[in-house]
Amino acid sequence: MADLRRYVVGLDDKGKSAVLQTGVPNQQEFPGFFWRATLWKTRETPVDNSIPGDRSVEGGAARSPFPNGMLVRAMEFWPEPDPETTEKLFADLNKVAAENHQPAQADKPRHPTMHKTDTLDVFHIVRGEIYLVLDEDEILLKPSDTVVIQGSNHGWSNRGTEPCLILGSMTDALPRELAE
Repeated sequence: MADLRRYVVGLDDKGKSAVLQTGVPNQQEFPGFFWRATLWKTRETPVDNSIPGDRSVEGGAARSPFPNGMLVRAMEFWPEPDPETTEKLFADLNKVAAENHQPAQADKPRHPTMHKTDTLDVFHIVRGEIYLVLDEDEILLKPSDTVVIQGSNHGWSNRGTEPCLILGSMTDALPRELAE
């Protein structure tokens, strides 16, 4: 699991900026394979900063943001095991996350983690390396690289020897089929 600290800053009861919450409460882990934490999420955009409480815990382990919402997430991918184990673990993760777009059988030979979401994703590589697997290409992402994914098919493949930590946000978006 990533060594991650979270500070939520807002206005205190005197109207002064202050740390209102700490800790990383919404975490899911598949030991030796994958870890993630939802650091914040909303049900609306633009975001209503007057809503109190820790919004990261609302809705549990869902992969995608609420309709018209956004979420901020940290993910850590360990070096992947054999393809069969990777496929099983990813299927288990999809069940926990209530995935609404199950990976297509035709995509699994490309990589077992291939999937899409109805979101605009912006992810930043913090530590380690990982391949972003696309329908026909692969891109090796390294620390300080940023990728923007516009609701398209993709997967993640850590072929290295160290975990890869990714931070980013996902914003609800129209499905590509409706947007075109």
